[in-house]
Amino acid sequence: MSRPIRISVQSPATVFPDYQQVRDRVQRLEDIGVDVIFGYDHFYTVQIPSRGELVAVDQPQDLPNFEPLTTLAAWAEQTSRADVGLLVTGIGYRNPDLLADIARTIDHISGGRHILGLGAGWYKPDYDEYGYEFGTFTTRFQLFEEGLERIKARFAKLNPAPLRQIPILIGGTGEKKTLPLVAKYADIWHSFGDIPSLQRRKDILAGLLEQNNRPADAVEISQEWPGVDKADEYVAAGVTFFNISLFNPVQAPFLDLDDDLSSVKEAVAWRDKANG
Repeated sequence: MSRPIRISVQSPATVFPDYQQVRDRVQRLEDIGVDVIFGYDHFYTVQIPSRGELVAVDQPQDLPNFEPLTTLAAWAEQTSRADVGLLVTGIGYRNPDLLADIARTIDHISGGRHILGLGAGWYKPDYDEYGYEFGTFTTRFQLFEEGLERIKARFAKLNPAPLRQIPILIGGTGEKKTLPLVAKYADIWHSFGDIPSLQRRKDILAGLLEQNNRPADAVEISQEWPGVDKADEYVAAGVTFFNISLFNPVQAPFLDLDDDLSSVKEAVAWRDKANG
């Protein structure tokens, strides 16, 4: 399967105290021409001491933050071209059948442009603050697989049905728990790390896809943007989907401010050249 290269941007609805600022950022990203606009599913603003490096802290700062799926529905109405989704939602935050219904509704609002990003969950302060059971690593992954099954079953029952087979994106690099779920359920796998690590995990995924009677190219590979200088190497390794994480706070001066979105423009220009 030959896929075009895509550029996504993760621009959380957070740290801006005025939603109009969030909306303006989304409009700028659509105007630049990104393929996908992602939010993230946290009830706290996760501290980030440098671009793209998420750091879990026991007592996160109380910065402005809007509920992600409500915001995503607004983005679905606001935009007309880019796909929209969350990178990613923790499966334990919402009843899986309800989550499938929300995903179907956002798919209809957007005209068939929703990507359902899912993960097992990892940020304990979110769970504690909103009264969810954090459990253990093992129980969260058990809940994850059960949730994926329920989402698939609910998609088949909803009336009206989703406008398309909503792509499921699973994020993570775990070779024993995450990759088996990617091979069974995902349309997109969001990975991290260097090329040798990617190649090793790709080989594992290929074997798991075969076990699930799925084609070797059934899953699109997504990776954090490595920059123009290294992007071609990742394409040669099989990546066709690159994500740029933007965190642009008004109350956290330790973060890099990128108001002109130059990194996004550079990536989109590279994409256009690579796609011919």
